[in-house]
Amino acid sequence: MANINLLPWRDAKRQEKKKEFFTVLGGFAILGVLCAYVWISAVQGTIDNQNSRNKMLQSEIDALQKQVAEIQELKKRRAELLERMKVIQDLQGTRPVIVRYFDELVRAVPEGVYLTKLSRGKNKLSIEGAAESLNRISSLMRNLENSDWFNGANMSKIDEASGADSGSTIQRFTMTVNTTSPRKEGEDEEGNG
Repeated sequence: MANINLLPWRDAKRQEKKKEFFTVLGGFAILGVLCAYVWISAVQGTIDNQNSRNKMLQSEIDALQKQVAEIQELKKRRAELLERMKVIQDLQGTRPVIVRYFDELVRAVPEGVYLTKLSRGKNKLSIEGAAESLNRISSLMRNLENSDWFNGANMSKIDEASGADSGSTIQRFTMTVNTTSPRKEGEDEEGNG
């Protein structure tokens, strides 16, 4: 006789396929979650690594900015020191010139002329004094003009006053003269000492 299976085998096969489908679906879901976790962890690790590199770079930049500020301060101090050295060198260089001015002035003052006040501006020398006669004042002006260290003598004022003796008169004068520094003599002085 023939075997006839009357059991609902199609329902059982369907249930088995359904169970197999959900098992595979669950496996792929777990695999997808696992892949997503690994990918998120890798991205987060890359972000953390970049943030730590950024912090390191920022700390290096801050250190370099401090060094740049120190260098700027040192350059400023260097410029100030160079300026001071230049002033000192200028003073050292002009020190013999003042002595030379006085020496030339003493040589230019003729007998009978007395200087009462000297004042020096940047390139001018103001002279106040007294003389026994106008000829002596003219002689002083000529001597100053002939000097290598003075030029442009300009008389500002002449007054006649009575002297200490009852019969004598003196001439009071005020004049200005330009001061110069001859190139050849200045170079000789620097070469000699």
